[in-house]
Amino acid sequence: MDYSPVVPEKSTGPQSAYVELSQLRTPQPSERADAARNRAAIVEAAARLFAEHGVDAVSMDAIAAAAGVGKGTLFRRFGDKSGLANALLDTRERELQQRILSGEPPLGPGAPPGERLEAFTVAYLDYLLPHVELVRMSETASPGARYRIGAYRFWHRHVAILLTEMREFPDPEVGAHVILAPMAAELVAVTARELGTRRVRDGVIELVRRVLRDETRERS
Repeated sequence: MDYSPVVPEKSTGPQSAYVELSQLRTPQPSERADAARNRAAIVEAAARLFAEHGVDAVSMDAIAAAAGVGKGTLFRRFGDKSGLANALLDTRERELQQRILSGEPPLGPGAPPGERLEAFTVAYLDYLLPHVELVRMSETASPGARYRIGAYRFWHRHVAILLTEMREFPDPEVGAHVILAPMAAELVAVTARELGTRRVRDGVIELVRRVLRDETRERS
């Protein structure tokens, strides 16, 4: 994931808003062939060990040994386990972002904004729940890390654009944070262990539906 700040050009209107959104996509890694092979070996080893033992139980030493690389190489490339979590999530993030930008409605363009927002909630939870421990590690790597991650900025901007198009929320930027709050990985991980994955998924989706219905009713 990209932690560097993204400063899009100022623009107005729905079309220009999505041009701005496209600039927030998770970038493809650019590297030499040998570096790409090392990266792929490390990411594959990490994914296997995380799946077998859980994220918290796997050490960086174990990942380096499984990938056949030195510990120095591993730390230079990824820094720590949160960096590895980011790398494992990159491809999945890009896939979801592309579906939002140019996929079939209602997740992609062409559906009413309320329907798109509900479809995004479903799609995001389906991305999050199988990888919740990786996302949790990424989002809690440091205080406020969730809100600095490039992927979060993409999700937030997308939701804010939809709320702006709905013309129901007085402050779409704040509203987007509110919509995304119950999908924080730390919260989802804890509640899914306590209440079950299906119950949490259904509860968050219903919450978003009710927020949209209530806001529309109040403004009508």
